[in-house]
Amino acid sequence: MSTTFVSAADFVDLDRYPIDRDCEERRALLTSAQALIQADGCAVLKGFIRSTKINELVAECDRVEKFGHRNFTRTNPYFLSDREDLPNSHPLRRFYDRSNAFVPADNLGTDSILRAIFDWPSFSPFIKEVLQEDKFYPYADPLADVVVNLAEEGGGFPWHFDTNNFTVTLAIQNAESGGEFEYSPMVRSLTEENYEKVERVLDGEKTMIKTVILEPGDLQIFKGRYSLHRVAPLRGKRKRYVAIFSYVSEPGMVSSPQRAKELYGSRDLELKFFGYVSHLIASGAQTRAIDIYREKQVPVCLISAFGLNSMRLDPIFQNQSAAVTDRLSKDPVNLIV
Repeated sequence: MSTTFVSAADFVDLDRYPIDRDCEERRALLTSAQALIQADGCAVLKGFIRSTKINELVAECDRVEKFGHRNFTRTNPYFLSDREDLPNSHPLRRFYDRSNAFVPADNLGTDSILRAIFDWPSFSPFIKEVLQEDKFYPYADPLADVVVNLAEEGGGFPWHFDTNNFTVTLAIQNAESGGEFEYSPMVRSLTEENYEKVERVLDGEKTMIKTVILEPGDLQIFKGRYSLHRVAPLRGKRKRYVAIFSYVSEPGMVSSPQRAKELYGSRDLELKFFGYVSHLIASGAQTRAIDIYREKQVPVCLISAFGLNSMRLDPIFQNQSAAVTDRLSKDPVNLIV
């Protein structure tokens, strides 16, 4: 296991983005980013990572991309089921192919640059201030708090709305061509779906679409729940790498087993971290389990008595109930709550 110490401050261009100290430059930066978010929900910090350090981030992604779980789906912009009672032109009936892959966070390692940035005490508070969100917490899921998204020729993200309020992404490597980020700002609202406007965007009405060219090292803060957006199809043999830093509105949140399986594939019980969180588990115990995993790199089981029974019956663990019990008895660290 590597013991190399990685400092986020060595990678972030603190001359342009002094987010680690209270100064006039930071306050001006914050005001500017907040204005962009309020205007149309998108703020891009160009060259957030020093250009001389991009190759190290690419090397990290090259090292872990083999662990990416490739996912092929066909979905409408809302990730909802088809509505046969609606006309074919309705946005709920517009289905698009979606192809990409996610590298789970537990493959990054303790010497990860991306992990160092996400865990850096100056990073998350700045993002929270930009978004002006009261309920803002790092995602507690050890598989999904920091992930690498990779996409290849023909891939990308078709038009969609995000299911969460905001996303924070770091561009690391672009495809040879394509991959432009396109969005229609605030095309829907909390009270109005505005299907007619969404349909016009899907039909390609360019007056409603903004385009952003993200270069390696750019940090994007985006509120995608109400802004329809996509990543244009990629061309060329070079893979597109984007890191996703995940935040949620409640502390201690993790993926459901079903969602984890969808995004990251079938997870072997021999993984470094094995967790199943039921609604009875306190966030404090969950946080402690994650701390133990990160500090000691040993398997950790976090489960309640209710959760154990639920896990044995869960389809994701088909024919493995005995293995689950055996695993619980052998782990170096167990938190039974």
